[in-house]
Amino acid sequence: MASRLFGILATLAMLLIASSALPQHHDHTGGASDGHRRAQACIDEFDAVVRDGRGFGMAFAADQHGYPGPLHVLELKDRLRLDTAQEARIRALLSSMFDEARPKGMRLLEAEAKLRRLFASGTPDPRTVRTAVAEVEQARTELRLVHLLAHLETRGVLTDAQRRVYHAARWPER
Repeated sequence: MASRLFGILATLAMLLIASSALPQHHDHTGGASDGHRRAQACIDEFDAVVRDGRGFGMAFAADQHGYPGPLHVLELKDRLRLDTAQEARIRALLSSMFDEARPKGMRLLEAEAKLRRLFASGTPDPRTVRTAVAEVEQARTELRLVHLLAHLETRGVLTDAQRRVYHAARWPER
């Protein structure tokens, strides 16, 4: 699961970079270009992941630097050799994170939909665009904080040795 998420994130990043360098056009058949279809697939995956309460890379800054996430700790629980108390605490952190992240994620998705509707209406102006973007970014900030703070709490449950094993499993040297 972790490798699938990393693959999705890598694809999204590549698509975003590539799409900014490509001309915005349709293919010769009048449909969306392959790049547009791939970008839409990444957006759809983002929406599904966020709707589920997961972070889609929102806490990479923490995860990469020794602050593990509760979902991934549970995925690696055998390798980390969590004791019963640790596993119970991590499960509680994960449940709490999901309980808070799901409604905040829905607010983010609703704000993004509102921004799309604004442009679809044909009536955007600088003021309404600024307002809509501010709503999107406020929702994204609130959701990202949920995930980052869960990583902070999770770190305190693990030993130094467990954090090293986690980091090696999630961020292997290349």
